[in-house]
Amino acid sequence: MSLAGPGVWSRRLPALLAGVVVAAVTGRGLLAMDPSDLAHFRTLAWMVTGVHLAQQRWRPRRTGRLVWRSRVVGPRGAEPGLVARRSTAGWLELAAEVALGAVLTLGVVSLLPARWAWIGPVRPVLLTAVALGLGWAIYREARFTGRIALTASGIRHGGEWYPWSEIREARPNSRRGEDGVWLRLDPGRFRPQVVGGRDVTVSDARLLAAIERFRTAPAALAVGLPVTPPEPASPSGAPA
Repeated sequence: MSLAGPGVWSRRLPALLAGVVVAAVTGRGLLAMDPSDLAHFRTLAWMVTGVHLAQQRWRPRRTGRLVWRSRVVGPRGAEPGLVARRSTAGWLELAAEVALGAVLTLGVVSLLPARWAWIGPVRPVLLTAVALGLGWAIYREARFTGRIALTASGIRHGGEWYPWSEIREARPNSRRGEDGVWLRLDPGRFRPQVVGGRDVTVSDARLLAAIERFRTAPAALAVGLPVTPPEPASPSGAPA
């Protein structure tokens, strides 16, 4: 499917605009700071690091469901499919990761001695790089529909793409301290991957049930009519 298919740029252009605006506003603010003002980011780095480490232990209850969308924008175009939204924990994790990268970089910039002659030209370049990084993070998050999408051509998790033809097995992730759905892909091409988890509102059981349902019959997602995802069975046999 063409990258310029229907609906792709209708989402990517606003995402690109949002990224450019964030980068421009952030860059202007950073470049207007005096070198001494950047020292405040050293203290802020400790706070952001603490928040980042603490949020990784949060496992919120996930009661959301996969939602049908007639047009799901992904890396290969726009097509109908089922979408899982990013959870509150996922948004917090994203914000913490972006903030941590930006704050640590600014803290390092503040440590560069002003007596070095080459610092003058280099500091604006580094500050601009931070602003561009924030803009790229906004664009990367907004360019696709949902955090996870199941379409007739495959599974998308963030910017990663897994065609149905390469998925050999799906099961709950068994690695200690992690969640999500473990995918065994074509061994000649990819190593096993994990999709879902705490960063989406859909539980692992619901996501796994949908993957198993459409892994052998992905064409059911291409008819253009609303598709109801299957519900996993609870231990008692009632729908979860």
